[in-house]
Amino acid sequence: MLLTHQSHLRSLLAVALMAFTALFSSFGVAAADFLEPEQAFKLSGVPEGDKAVRLRFDIAPGYYLYRDKFQFAAAAGTLGEAALPKGRVKFDANFQKEVETYRDSLEVVLPVTQAGAKIDVDVTLQGCADAGLCYPPLTRTLVVSLAGYGGNQTVASKAEGGEKAADQSSTSSAAPGGISGVLAGATGAQNDAGAAAGSGSLSDVERVLRSGSWWTTVGAFWVMGLLLAFTPCVLPMLPILSSIIAGGGPVSRKRGFAMAFAYSLGMSLVYTALGVAAGLAGEGLAAALQKPGVLAAFGLLLVLLSLSMFDVYELRLPSGLATRLDGASRRLPGGQWLGVFLMGGLSALIVSPCVTGPLAGALVFLSQTRDVTLAGSALFALAWGMSVPLLLLGASAGTLLPRSGAWMHAVKRFFGLLLLAVALWIVQPILPSALVLMGWSALLLVVAFMLRPFDAHPHSSTPRLWLQRAAGVAALTMGVLQLVGVASGATDPLQPLHRLARAGVDSASAHRAGLKFQPVRSVAELDQAIAASGGKSVMLDFYADWCVSCKEMERFTFSEPAIQARLASTLLLKADVTANSDDDKALLKRFQLFGPPGTIFFNGSGEEVRSARLVGYQSPEDFSETLKKAGL
Repeated sequence: MLLTHQSHLRSLLAVALMAFTALFSSFGVAAADFLEPEQAFKLSGVPEGDKAVRLRFDIAPGYYLYRDKFQFAAAAGTLGEAALPKGRVKFDANFQKEVETYRDSLEVVLPVTQAGAKIDVDVTLQGCADAGLCYPPLTRTLVVSLAGYGGNQTVASKAEGGEKAADQSSTSSAAPGGISGVLAGATGAQNDAGAAAGSGSLSDVERVLRSGSWWTTVGAFWVMGLLLAFTPCVLPMLPILSSIIAGGGPVSRKRGFAMAFAYSLGMSLVYTALGVAAGLAGEGLAAALQKPGVLAAFGLLLVLLSLSMFDVYELRLPSGLATRLDGASRRLPGGQWLGVFLMGGLSALIVSPCVTGPLAGALVFLSQTRDVTLAGSALFALAWGMSVPLLLLGASAGTLLPRSGAWMHAVKRFFGLLLLAVALWIVQPILPSALVLMGWSALLLVVAFMLRPFDAHPHSSTPRLWLQRAAGVAALTMGVLQLVGVASGATDPLQPLHRLARAGVDSASAHRAGLKFQPVRSVAELDQAIAASGGKSVMLDFYADWCVSCKEMERFTFSEPAIQARLASTLLLKADVTANSDDDKALLKRFQLFGPPGTIFFNGSGEEVRSARLVGYQSPEDFSETLKKAGL
C-alpha cells in the first residue's frame, strides 16, 4: 500500500511539475497594467502640531520611490529639514551602486519655520515600477494652512492640477529598476496624459473589452474565468469540493451538481461584490487587494491549509460544536446547502489574492467604467467561468472523485505542495528577492526529494518512471539554480542566472555597434520626420539617462545583428526625455506614456501600428515578435 501511495504521488508530482513550470513561466510575462502616477504614489498630509506637516506617501505594490530624489520647497515660506527615514537598500544596475528606496508607505514630518496663513508646498519625488517603467520626476503641490501662522490648520491638494512634472535640472537623476516589460493597455482619451500604456502589444482581449458591448465584455470575462480555472490558484478548490460532496453520504448526479452549484454560487457572489465595489470605489480597490497585510494573511492561511494536507494536523471543529452545528443546519430549510454556499464564498476569499494579477487588472478596467451593473456582471461571469470544472466534478456524482486509499493520500500531498507554491506566489511581492529565491529553491528541492529521480526501479523502462525521473532531475536542477541566483544577487526566480548571463552579454555587446537613431526633440519635429520618411516605416524610441530598461534595450536588444538587419530599412527616431522639458512632456503625452522606455511603430502611411506598441524592456527574441506585429 505504501509503495502504491508513493508511486501515485510521484506520478502526480511529475505531471504537476511540468504543468506548473509552464504556467509559472507564463506568469512571468503576464499582462499587468501600469498605474497612473497619482495611483502608484498617493500623497496626503495632515497638520503636525501648529508649525509642521505630516506627509504620507502610499506606494502601490510593485512600485517604489527613491530616497535621494525627494525635494521640498515653498515659494512663500521657509521649510525646515525633513527627516527621511532609512530606506530599503537596492542595487542600482545603471550606476552600479546601492540606493535607498521606499515601498508600501512612508511618513515624513516637514517643519514649516516661516509662512503666511496659507502657503503652497511643492513635494518633488521620483519612482519606478518593478516591471520596468520609470516615471519622470513629479512635483505635487499641497496648500498648507497652519494655526501657528494664523491659518485654519488644514492641508489639501492644490485645486489646479496639484501635480506636475518636475524640471530635471532641479532634481538629480534617478535609476529605475526592473528587468522586463509587461503588457498594459492605454486607457482614457487621446489627450489624457495619465492614461496607462503598457509593454508588449495591445491584446485583442483588451480591444474587445473596450468595444463597449455589454454582452461582449461579460462573455470575455467568462472566458477569462474558464482559463483561470485551470491554474494552480483555482485547482485547490477541487479537493475542498470533493471532500464536501464525498462527506455527505451517497451522492447522485443531481445532488452532486446541486452541491457544486451552491458552492459556485457562494464563490460567484464574492466576486460580484468585488465587481460592484470596483464600480463604486474606483481604481483603489485593485491596489487594496495587493496590500502587504492582505497578501501575508492569505499566504499564511494557505500554508496552514497545506500543513493539514500533510497530516500535520486535521482541520475540524470540536466534535461537540460540530454536532450542534450540524443538527441546527439540518433543522433549517436548506441548512446543508447554506454551509456549502458559505464554503464557496470562503474559498473565493482564499484564492482571490493568488489570482491578483488578472483580477487586479480586471478591477482596474471595470473601475474605469464606473458602471456598477457591468462591473458586477463581469465578475459574476468570471466566477462562473472558474466554476466550470467544479460543476463537472459535482455532476459526475463521484465518477471523477478519487477513491479512498493510497490514491487519496497522493492527492492530498499533491495539493499540499500546490498550496505551498500558491502561498509563496502570493507573498512573493512583499518578500526580499533573496528570500523568494530561497523559498522556491526549498520547494523545488522537496519535490525532487519526493520524486527520487536517482532511485533504482525494477521496471525502469516504463514511460511513467521516465517522466518521474525527468521531472525529478528538472526540479533538482531548478532548485539548485535558484540557490545560484541567490549567491549571484539575482532578483527574479524566472531568471536566476540573469546577473551571470548579463556579465557575459555586457562584454560581448560592448564590441557591437548600436542602431543609428535620428533625434527628435518635439512633437513638431516628430511629425516632420514622419512626413519626410518617404513611405518608410518608422520606429520611435523613448529614452532617458536615468532609465535602466532603456539601456537594457540598447545593450541587449538593439545591439543584436538580427534585430539590426530587420530594422535596416526603417527610419529610426529617438526621443531623449532625460531633461523632462515641456517638449519632452508633450511627446510623452502624445502617446499617453508615463515615462520611458517606450517604442512606437508607424507604417508607411505614417499611422501608428497600435498592436506593436511597447513599454519596458524586451529580449531580442520577444522584440523580434514585436517587429513582426509591426510588419517589419
